[in-house]
Amino acid sequence: MKHAASLRDHLSDWQGQSVLIVDDDEGVVHFLRRALASRCGLVETAPDLASAAAIQSRVHFDLILLDVMLPDGSGIDWLADLQRTAFSGDVVLLTAFVDLESSLAALRSGAADILLKPFRLDQLLVAAGRCFDRARLAREHVALRRTLQRKDRSVDGLVGQSPPVRRLREAVQRIAPMPTTVLLEGESGTGKEVLARALHQLSLRSERPFVPVNCAAISNQLIESELFGHVRGAFTGASDNRQGLFFYAHGGTLFLDEISELPMAMQTKLLRALEERRIRPVGSEQEIPVDVRIIAASNKNLEAEIAAGRFREDLYFRLAVVSMALPPLRNRREDLPDLIHYFMERLSPQLGVAPLKMTRADLSRLSAYAWPGNVRELKNYVERSMILGSFSAGSDAVSRVLEHGEEVDSSLRLEDVVRRHIEKVLELTGGNKSEAARHLGVSRKTLERKAAQWRLEDAGDA
Repeated sequence: MKHAASLRDHLSDWQGQSVLIVDDDEGVVHFLRRALASRCGLVETAPDLASAAAIQSRVHFDLILLDVMLPDGSGIDWLADLQRTAFSGDVVLLTAFVDLESSLAALRSGAADILLKPFRLDQLLVAAGRCFDRARLAREHVALRRTLQRKDRSVDGLVGQSPPVRRLREAVQRIAPMPTTVLLEGESGTGKEVLARALHQLSLRSERPFVPVNCAAISNQLIESELFGHVRGAFTGASDNRQGLFFYAHGGTLFLDEISELPMAMQTKLLRALEERRIRPVGSEQEIPVDVRIIAASNKNLEAEIAAGRFREDLYFRLAVVSMALPPLRNRREDLPDLIHYFMERLSPQLGVAPLKMTRADLSRLSAYAWPGNVRELKNYVERSMILGSFSAGSDAVSRVLEHGEEVDSSLRLEDVVRRHIEKVLELTGGNKSEAARHLGVSRKTLERKAAQWRLEDAGDA
């Protein structure tokens, strides 16, 4: 009974799955189509291998139900051929005759299961369910690995009771349950990834993967392969087939951070993927249907990027169905105590030290600082202060600025404040851009772009 209940629970999850039935027996085809058409998103049929190959070259299938004996050849031989291509789904063989030798041949060729004709409906559904579960678990494993890799980099930008934060919480409650594409805008370190995760967790996709991608951290040459996947031999070094992050986010949410860094050619391909809900791996002629909610983020003004010819206007409108702006920390200074206490409570068990006591003088000095790195910079500062045992101690740029009693010049533009801060951090780290980027809470690529923009002196860091 438990098994039957579990099977019923999973059947509702099959709407995103695609199946190809390859069999020349019309009765079997009719039975399979009737069983799967109402449960799966796409069901196609083919009476022979030639027709099946033509269909499979155009459409990705999660599962192929394949007869062993077909008018124009052996299903086992075609299965072996599939394993040498970009096909990543499962194959269940259908046969009226099973012996040890043919069973071993089927398993060696990569069959996920074998069904002996005539088979019952429950046998079919159990075999298909196992295949779909394997695909789902593989996607979730990749998504979890990427989440854990980035866990220490995420900060909570929704802590606090300031009016901007309260408005953000209200907006998340309204927007999260909808399938709408969302664009998050705000400076680096304001908590865009945390907001994206909140939108995912409160959505109908919360049980499916959340896959974060930092577009600025991937080279222009590899970004298409990273998002869409590639087939073996597609380019130098592509020694095997590889699924892209769109595939692993299937049914869930794909978070495209720093989307303004996408090269123009990739913007065109992303727009096509969003409009058609299909992707094409690099080097493949096969299109793969995907069911993914996109949340994009940018620390640049995309309208200005459009005016400068660096971002596609049609992609912007496709992404900004709903746009949410995250406030910089200097515009929500009343949240500093809540944020500091939040980070201390979270960091205390990790560092093995007790939270610090914050005096009014500490808060006054911290409130006078501009925090160009925003909440991420604050978290890094709190961590170092806890390690060193005092808010006024530490060797990082924030502590030194506060110790030297530097005041904020209200006549300076934000760009000037950011530049001065970056210059100080570069000076304090001896020109080591990797170390400076870590202190600032940004990628090295972002720091190098700023340095080139302002023509800052490279102090010898390769």
